[in-house]
Amino acid sequence: MPDDAKDLLRHFYAEVSAGNLGVIDELVSDDMVEHEETPGVPPTKDGVKQFFAGFRGAFPDLTMEPHEMVAEGDLVTARITIAGTNEGDFMGMPATGKHVEIQAIDMIRVRDGRFVEHWGITDALRMMEQLGALPAPA
Repeated sequence: MPDDAKDLLRHFYAEVSAGNLGVIDELVSDDMVEHEETPGVPPTKDGVKQFFAGFRGAFPDLTMEPHEMVAEGDLVTARITIAGTNEGDFMGMPATGKHVEIQAIDMIRVRDGRFVEHWGITDALRMMEQLGALPAPA
């Protein structure tokens, strides 16, 4: 299972990066629980769809590049780089045209070849600084 879980996660990142959000129906279980809270987004499979539809709408050239991956038991974890150009409204802010590149960590529980739980840490502060919504550190 560990190598299979890594392959599933690589496939997910590649398909989302290519704009194929149908991969959510392919890989995310109907009873999926999302532990990385996003305001206004339910912690469910439908919430995952809503999140990525909104994110790709705001960053149509979105890429998710995995780096190190670790799998143990039914869990797979990856450090990823998320990048894209803000060409649509994002979290109530108009498009800035600015390119962002941030780091994130994903941990996913896999059951029967599908994602059933997700925990994540995303450097949202750095993203807001790059978008100009917050001042960059001195």
